[in-house]
Amino acid sequence: MRRTIKTLPSVLAVGALALAGCSSGDATGSTDGEWPEEITVSLVPSIEGEDLAEALDPLTTYLSDGLDIDVHGVVATDYNATVEALGADQAQVIITDAGSLFNAMERHDAELVLRDVRFGATSYASIAMTNDPGTFCSDEPVAATYEATGEELLYCNGTEPEDVAAGQGPAGVEALANVTAGTRVALQAATSPAGYQYPIVTMQDQGVDTESIEQIPVSGNNNAVLAVNNGDAEVGFAYWDARSTVTEEAPEVAENVVVFAYTEMIPNGGVAVSSELPDDLVSELTELMDGYADSSEEAASVMYDLVGLSDWTSETEEDQITRYGEVLAQFSE
Repeated sequence: MRRTIKTLPSVLAVGALALAGCSSGDATGSTDGEWPEEITVSLVPSIEGEDLAEALDPLTTYLSDGLDIDVHGVVATDYNATVEALGADQAQVIITDAGSLFNAMERHDAELVLRDVRFGATSYASIAMTNDPGTFCSDEPVAATYEATGEELLYCNGTEPEDVAAGQGPAGVEALANVTAGTRVALQAATSPAGYQYPIVTMQDQGVDTESIEQIPVSGNNNAVLAVNNGDAEVGFAYWDARSTVTEEAPEVAENVVVFAYTEMIPNGGVAVSSELPDDLVSELTELMDGYADSSEEAASVMYDLVGLSDWTSETEEDQITRYGEVLAQFSE
């Protein structure tokens, strides 16, 4: 068979296996148009355990058949491991998050070829939420429908000018200037783009001394919403629109928690390839992956189960990835 699945605890362990059958020169080919006999795709799947090989097989089979070369799939333990694999020539294609895409491009001259699509979008905003609209809303909160669930939730400061919630940022960020010393702000782990990084940068851009606020540490977007709903924090941040994740257990969230600002858009991840791959191979690979979700019902299901996506798009909007790198740099020390 022309396809292989390797299920490994760490992508860096691939070296001993993958390089045993071929040299690094065989794995990547050359830039003069000569195609390699095989390539390796590294990703962090959404699933775990014994279903992994079954989940990966349809994608690698599809790529193997379309390219007429062996396509191997390997599992990375985390997103950074995908970057290390590409840099070590143990993978030539990586499916990874936005920060890792930036690092692969900066460190290893990788080429960004596709962006992840979730719910029809390649990026999302972090929402600033409050239980105190009198302080943070300059107008009366209005209800708008969050189409993903059909729920009506409250927004102010023009964050939702229409009846249907759009979630486009930045919007209403000037209201963050009302976050003052001692304001209780629910923030997630420092590695969270929507729950910490973009909120901190956005508040600082509005002149907030983020060292003076009272940080209420929470774990997960749902708990950020609940902290605001329960009064543990006056302001909280989460991805748009995380309020929908808790309305079943806390239906009063729809009335108690108002979104008053969006940060700038946070990019989804995507697909990057080694700069050593021939241009025509990259072009065909990109076209195949771009069309994978539409190739069959099974493919659409596999894609969602494998990496939690509805599609890939060749509209890479590389400037968003570059901006994300700038944000990450502020938290790297």
